[in-house]
Amino acid sequence: MVLNVIIFGAPGSGKGTQSVYIAEKYGLEHLSTGDLLRAEQKTQSELGRLISSYTDQGNLVPDELIIDMLAKVLDTKKNENGYIFDGFPRTTAQAEALKEMLAERGIKVSIMIDLEVAEEELIDRLLKRGITSGRSDDNYETIQKRIQVYHTKTAPVLDYYKKEGLATEIKGTGSLQEIFNRITAAIELVQ
Repeated sequence: MVLNVIIFGAPGSGKGTQSVYIAEKYGLEHLSTGDLLRAEQKTQSELGRLISSYTDQGNLVPDELIIDMLAKVLDTKKNENGYIFDGFPRTTAQAEALKEMLAERGIKVSIMIDLEVAEEELIDRLLKRGITSGRSDDNYETIQKRIQVYHTKTAPVLDYYKKEGLATEIKGTGSLQEIFNRITAAIELVQ
């Protein structure tokens, strides 16, 4: 069975870390929109500079840019086991666009995993990541803006997937293994 997972949560909730484990266990293609966007920014292309103009301010990159980028990746990285979407969709409009784009390819979302983490923990994790990774967007001011954007624009995506019957909320604290065990238990229910 093809498995298509959306991993969801606020910045710093552990989406990227858990995505790697999920992709490895189930043989999924890991599609991290953040990684794809950062790779494009590094090229210093016109698109890369345009992306930076949004992310440097803590704002979301427009839907059309991300959908086009993802469609291109899906068409070049075909995976018969499925995909894990890490960091996307971030708005209900993106969720609708993703559903349409996937349907055009005969694909649908199997499950949406929502990693629940308290805000103080998120800020702490992101500040530590900023020190170790050198990511310029992991500073206190930008982190607060990203969390605010998450609450106003991204959190409604959870309601969208709840209505679709695909959302599963997972406690995103504890050891990496404990969190991963909770995620795999939820995935096993839809396989």
